[in-house]
Amino acid sequence: MRKKILINISCYIFIIINFLPQNIKADDLFNQGKIIFVGDGNCATCHSLDDANSNGKVGPNLNEIKPDISRVLMAVKNGIGVMPAYQGQLSDEEIEAVATYVAESTN
Repeated sequence: MRKKILINISCYIFIIINFLPQNIKADDLFNQGKIIFVGDGNCATCHSLDDANSNGKVGPNLNEIKPDISRVLMAVKNGIGVMPAYQGQLSDEEIEAVATYVAESTN
């Protein structure tokens, strides 16, 4: 009887782990954002950010202004100053990832 119960529990755990939708973990989103920041997003060219080892001088130093996620989302989507809008160049998921990365690495 115990063996049957353990087998049933194991089957349920297997189903839950392998077949239910899984959300992106916060660490995965952060890491994806870092890749975009130093890569396709081209952010590191203009911005200083210690975590990315970037020393750009065109845009604001993100270590100093410590933007929250909503501020980063607005700037990346719409552009600000000489920074172009990246909506349409980056997907919504990529924009969310880079905003998460900047906000978490500076605050």
